[in-house]
Amino acid sequence: MRDPQQDLDDLTAAGLRRELRTLSGPQRPQIQLGDEALLNFSSNDYLGLANEEALKITFQKAVAKHGVGAGSSRLISGTMTAHMILEETIATLKNAPAALTFSSGYAAATGSIPAIVGKDDYIILDKLCHASLIDGSRLSGATMRVFPHNDLQKLSDHLHWADRKKTPDSRVLVITESVFSMDGDLAPLREICGLTQRHGALLLVDEAHAFGIIGPRGRGLAAQLGMEQQIDFQMGTFSKAVGLTGGYLCAGRAWIDLLLNRARSFIYSTAPAPALAETITASLNLIAGERGDDLRSKLRENINILDPQANSAIIPVVIGANEAALAASQKLRENGFLVPAIRYPTVPRGTARLRITLSAPHREEDITALQDQLVLLKRNIDS
Repeated sequence: MRDPQQDLDDLTAAGLRRELRTLSGPQRPQIQLGDEALLNFSSNDYLGLANEEALKITFQKAVAKHGVGAGSSRLISGTMTAHMILEETIATLKNAPAALTFSSGYAAATGSIPAIVGKDDYIILDKLCHASLIDGSRLSGATMRVFPHNDLQKLSDHLHWADRKKTPDSRVLVITESVFSMDGDLAPLREICGLTQRHGALLLVDEAHAFGIIGPRGRGLAAQLGMEQQIDFQMGTFSKAVGLTGGYLCAGRAWIDLLLNRARSFIYSTAPAPALAETITASLNLIAGERGDDLRSKLRENINILDPQANSAIIPVVIGANEAALAASQKLRENGFLVPAIRYPTVPRGTARLRITLSAPHREEDITALQDQLVLLKRNIDS
């Protein structure tokens, strides 16, 4: 039997070994990592709500009202009023008939996709889809085809292929993200909607990195394009712009009822704490109001400082080799910046990168200081 240390040594040799970082304070643009004070450009807390004072107060009051746990799965006795209000709120925001919430975005994907399609069905997904979407697709047992990132012609080819293979009872599910988590670019959502509709396919769009920051009231790219009614399943998380944790899927009432009966990550998990659900609802209401508009405006200003061409708060600096990306990340850390090196399997081999994420509470002087460091890094890499 191979010793696990050998596996760890192999990961180290390939520049792929990972270790935990422990922060000693709250999630915010200035963080404490051990004895290091760092500027944090690694977080998905795009609007800065993870440390929002009003939400902390809401959470404390909700714990006093509901207690700290739900006690059981939702289908046993764990469903509480706070869960139902949260689902009504997210469904309304996403302009959908109904919603189901999960303990995480990963649980939403791995529970929902196998509940929607099975072994007699077909899945067509973008090559750069998040691991949770890939894992959910594999768990479904459906026949899978992958199209190159945002390649509409190949998507069309795969849809024609599925048309030839499917039976009258087969489902064909196309899966994409609206904002891709490692590149920060947008899906050609309007064209994808058109293709799926022409072929009678279902469409699932993961809005994890768009919800809260793009579109009217932060409702996402689908809302910005006016495409909500053409998307069968709108998925997302409460762990990015919303500032907390959890996942959701919005869809028609019958689909949500089917998930309630089939989604194993929902059925066999204890319900999230009702105090958490109530605080998420408060965050959603904040995001959809004037305060949310102000935070989105500030975030856009910060994005424009670093990269006026960027479509999202995710700005990658692709380096290539794992070791070079790790060295660049370490150099930034030595100069007071936390910017993670992202490597395979999170991104394709040979595309290791620095993944910079911006948030509304970042200060202009901190962003320009990061710019200066990136210029120096590029000079060193090119020389």
